[in-house]
Amino acid sequence: MFSAPDLAAALDRLKAAAPLVHNITNTVVANFTANALLAVGASPAMVQAEEEAGEFVLRAQALVVNIGTLSAPQRAAMRVAVAAASPAGIPWVLDPVAAGATAYRLDTARELLARRPTVLRGNASEILALAGQGGASRGVDSTAAAEMARDAARMLARQGGIAVAVTGAVDYVTDGEAMLGIANGHPMLTRVTGTGCTATALTGAFLGAGLPGVAAVASALTLLGVAAEDAASGAAGPGSFAVALLDRLHAMDGATLAARARWR
Repeated sequence: MFSAPDLAAALDRLKAAAPLVHNITNTVVANFTANALLAVGASPAMVQAEEEAGEFVLRAQALVVNIGTLSAPQRAAMRVAVAAASPAGIPWVLDPVAAGATAYRLDTARELLARRPTVLRGNASEILALAGQGGASRGVDSTAAAEMARDAARMLARQGGIAVAVTGAVDYVTDGEAMLGIANGHPMLTRVTGTGCTATALTGAFLGAGLPGVAAVASALTLLGVAAEDAASGAAGPGSFAVALLDRLHAMDGATLAARARWR
């Protein structure tokens, strides 16, 4: 699948490419995820209008679709952007936020999943819901551990021919056959809104730098996890942690990332 030493090259490649990442995303987290993309050297664009989404995505190197604050106009923009991106070969990542919470969200997430994103990244409840295995969530929070969704993730990856990541205390990434566990991270990530969405945005950045799906999402999750470990070490609470996380993302180098990765 993807070996730990490749992490150094992946981060160097991202910084050299400085990809433009088109985000149709959760309005609660747009500012933070844009800043995270800037911190790692990518260029964020938060273009939401249906009238320009299809045209703009063709200028980007990757597309991020996040249904966190889903609305009818945003859903329309997502459809237009994906319809333009796919035939143009522009990779995209789907974040099915709270997919199991309402029928509208689940229908939207399943419709988008059927269009075969390069990467699907969600928590355990979201992945289970998309696989038709329950997965009711408490708002955007998962009610299941990541380990419970590994088989569902593998099934979705195999069915769609995509990379699937299920995130939690340990993150799991699969191509439908092999399964990679990533044990980096810190509990403080759950005390700041948008850190899961940040993982998705960072995945978009690595996709935009030319990495394939499994490599892109594994790199993103490891980068966020290692940066979180460092940020938490000097943080007084969630507020200082959030600021420190951006600083740590910005300061990360490829050699440190590869050395600190805890994969299994």
